[in-house]
Amino acid sequence: MDSDGTQDARGTHADPVPRPAVPPERPATTPPGVPAPPAVPPRPGDAPPPPAGKPSVPHAGGPGAPASSAVAAWLNELRAATAEPGIWRFGYRLPKAARATERLAPVTVLGLFIPFVVALVLWSLWRRGGLPYQFAPLRLFTPDDWWWGGTIASPKNMEGAEARVVYDGVFFALLVLAMGRLGAWPDAVRHFVGRRPQPARALLGLLGALVALSFVFPTAFPGVGWDALPVVDPLFSLVALIAGGYELFADRLFTNSLYTVITLLVVWPFALVGGWWPYVRERLAARRAAAEPGTPPPVERPRAEWPELRDAGQHEAAEVLTAEVTAGRMNDVDCARVARAWAAGRPDFRETVLRQAGAAWTHPSGSRDLPRRTGRHDLLAHQVRIGRWVAGERAPAAYHDAGAALGPDVLGTSLLAVGPSGSGKTRTLVEPVTEALALQALTGACALVAVSSAGSPLGSDSAFDVIVRIGDPSSVHDLDPYAGCDDPDEAAAVLAEALVGDLDTVNGQSAATALAQLLGPYRAVHGRFPPLPVLRELLEGEPTALSTLREAVAGDEVMRRELDARVRQAGAPGDPGRALADRLALLNRPAFADFFGGNGVRPDSGAHRAFSVRSVAHHPLRVRVDLPERGHEEAGRLITRLVLAQFHTVVGDAGRSHFAALVLDDATGAVTAGSVRRIQRLRSQNAGVLLSLRTVADVPEALHGPLYGAVGCRMAFSGITTWDGSRFAQTWGTEWVETTEVAKHTVFADQPMTRALHALRKLVTGRAVTTDAVTVREVERERWSASQLAHEVPPGHAVLSLATVKGEHAPPLLVDLRG
Repeated sequence: MDSDGTQDARGTHADPVPRPAVPPERPATTPPGVPAPPAVPPRPGDAPPPPAGKPSVPHAGGPGAPASSAVAAWLNELRAATAEPGIWRFGYRLPKAARATERLAPVTVLGLFIPFVVALVLWSLWRRGGLPYQFAPLRLFTPDDWWWGGTIASPKNMEGAEARVVYDGVFFALLVLAMGRLGAWPDAVRHFVGRRPQPARALLGLLGALVALSFVFPTAFPGVGWDALPVVDPLFSLVALIAGGYELFADRLFTNSLYTVITLLVVWPFALVGGWWPYVRERLAARRAAAEPGTPPPVERPRAEWPELRDAGQHEAAEVLTAEVTAGRMNDVDCARVARAWAAGRPDFRETVLRQAGAAWTHPSGSRDLPRRTGRHDLLAHQVRIGRWVAGERAPAAYHDAGAALGPDVLGTSLLAVGPSGSGKTRTLVEPVTEALALQALTGACALVAVSSAGSPLGSDSAFDVIVRIGDPSSVHDLDPYAGCDDPDEAAAVLAEALVGDLDTVNGQSAATALAQLLGPYRAVHGRFPPLPVLRELLEGEPTALSTLREAVAGDEVMRRELDARVRQAGAPGDPGRALADRLALLNRPAFADFFGGNGVRPDSGAHRAFSVRSVAHHPLRVRVDLPERGHEEAGRLITRLVLAQFHTVVGDAGRSHFAALVLDDATGAVTAGSVRRIQRLRSQNAGVLLSLRTVADVPEALHGPLYGAVGCRMAFSGITTWDGSRFAQTWGTEWVETTEVAKHTVFADQPMTRALHALRKLVTGRAVTTDAVTVREVERERWSASQLAHEVPPGHAVLSLATVKGEHAPPLLVDLRG
């Protein structure tokens, strides 16, 4: 994209104006006495203002200098890196309700102490020998000569006495483990300590370790008067039993080693909880960095100062970009474009930035922004805001009143939107998404093909590089029906899917074979595929066209056999040629006489320049296809199917780093069995489609289930029918919810005095005396029923479920598209 256009796709601009050349070289900083270059228009008026109460943003003029542009404040704003799918990450803060859910409930806190109390009671009974059959396991696994006869467990010698100590230690260890697991003590420790920042976390771990050591070695702590826990004595007793005496303890080194091992075992869990080792490594690394001569102390810089470049040693480029941002000569598109170039690891990054500054890697069209914006965009997070998640019973706490946003991470799984006319599909969804993808195309991160419905183009003409107006004589471009294919079989498959993919009576493979039997010989003779009028004549079996073509391929045995096979099949039962010709007749109208010339129309012939959808697989282009008006509805649907089939074919090309998106403002008649199968593969090809339908009835009934299963994002607008809502309800499935039922039962008294009191109460209150029977149970309920979708979604709202290419999911939630 840093070229002058000579290496880009030919004929991919909507206007005959030549492309702008590379911006002229200029120094990184403006010399004294020379006026500064004209500033790039800043972000539109809906750009978020600098957050109130935030410290001033440093810039190239020196530390502590205030930021002088809205772009700097936009860059420095917090973006949640781990937000749930569909949440607007710009300035996102976890709602108070979500933070409250992270607190432990009183019942949970009570569950921590109840096992502790139970453990104290059991240990007290154990010490007094009050548990039934307390010493039965000990007598079972030890010799009888260790105990006095006629007693439960009175030690007779040294072995019996030491065995009692070991037995007490084993019971204590099992008691601590059982009660800790029952009370979820490890989880509570991680909740209270593990989430704290350093060094508070390490200090809490150290404090816990000292407390534990005071219970294990109370004599080592002055002022401690309690008895030691059975940790040291059972271990020493076990060693004495194994060794058969106390001779080993005469060795001071051995004894000290045992004490060291016990201390390490006690301290080790607290070291893990306190994160001692990572904290020590971090402090040592900081000390080494500070000790090295010439190394400045680490300073956390705002994003507007390009800290990632400075960390990599690109200080000159960072200073240039910081000055551009501070002076307002870069907008959000420029920042996102340069950041993408840095992430891509371009070898000429430093030289290009020093030479062109904020204009580096400008889009081949020369545009650095759209002429007009209607939505809110965050190009660093690749998101566009479409509304606000409504806080409700169904919505998780993290979504309460948070912004609803879409980006390539969710559009990569494709999105299906269903809503009647006037529900706001185009205004609140299609247009903002199209505008966002067009902006991301200016950064080199996306290629866009938008198919407008008849009479309502998406966006302004200046927001696109290529505009194909089918049937409009003033159109600069024509649509290549073969998508730039060189293989006749591939071109035939694309054309067959567009022409007869929606017909159940025609086999798609047979139609593709019939087309290939004509496209191959024609290309062998003419070096290009035939224009659609010529192809229609061949399919209809026009004698002159077939004989001319047969004479031309007489010397090519293979192509001659292909053509002869097609001639033999023409007119036979089940021949798809007639259906293909009938569909081609829809495009062979006087309004389309100058279109669909295929590869046979040369750009310098004065006709419309043929544009191939394959270009979007190699360049971040912005393409809009306007469908014909005035009674060509069926032709418009055929063209939509053609663009969809071509898009599915070209996005499979390897070596593409940018996201490819197709937006269909009206997908009526475009969904076929073949397109549904290909939609499922788009998420692995870094591509996605947005399908907008007025009703699911515009799709064949047999494809309803496969279509809902193929797309990852589904959106139901207000006003849909219960029939359409039932498809969404089946797709979204059910969930387990807790319900509370209260039943009132009349109380019948047996005693005369009680009956009199009940009669008096009924006379005063007018109601019989009743008791409440409360039943709490879990039931399986639809997330959204068909009736709720049809009658409970307010105007200007929609129910949206999302899935990302990484497998994350967001449940179907209500979105306020006006928020």
